[in-house]
Amino acid sequence: MKYPPKYHQSDNITQIIEVIKAYPLATIISTKNNVPFITHLPLIYNEEGKLIGHIDKHNPQTQLLNNNEPITVVFSGPDSYISPSLFEKSRLPTWNYIKVHLKGSVKTIKNKSLLKQSLIDMTAFLEGPENKFILNSDNSSMAKYIEYISMFEITIMNWEGKFKLSQDKPKKDIIVAKEALIANNQKDIEPFLKNLI
Repeated sequence: MKYPPKYHQSDNITQIIEVIKAYPLATIISTKNNVPFITHLPLIYNEEGKLIGHIDKHNPQTQLLNNNEPITVVFSGPDSYISPSLFEKSRLPTWNYIKVHLKGSVKTIKNKSLLKQSLIDMTAFLEGPENKFILNSDNSSMAKYIEYISMFEITIMNWEGKFKLSQDKPKKDIIVAKEALIANNQKDIEPFLKNLI
């Protein structure tokens, strides 16, 4: 059997972009001398089809986000354990998830005006329609911290959507698994966070 199964893969770019927009916190992976450098930060998909991000200049991975270096990016959508108890017919436990894997090249954008505008644009996107907070161009905190931030742009060369959603099961089971995925991702995480922090 071919792996991964074709029914768990998606090459629907529109669908993949929707995942990126809904779950913008990305894992970016670079390598140097076979050593991986990994950082988690939000990326915004812009009108030109590029991913835009910002990183602390002191982060060692910053040095690898230039000169069209290769980069791998992972976006994580909802995921959940799917119990066999949900189905009428006996099945094995599984884990359903939505992931996006991208490969591309990255370069640093050194223009401070573009950096400032991209911070404003990213904030507006992340704030959403309610836009409770507006980052203004004359914000004193931004003026102070912009010296410590590097902006980068990723050109996407390879798109891979991983949508493992029980597609190999009967329609009824697919629906039940989808409902479980939704419900499990809406659970109250307060007890977990209270014990963690």
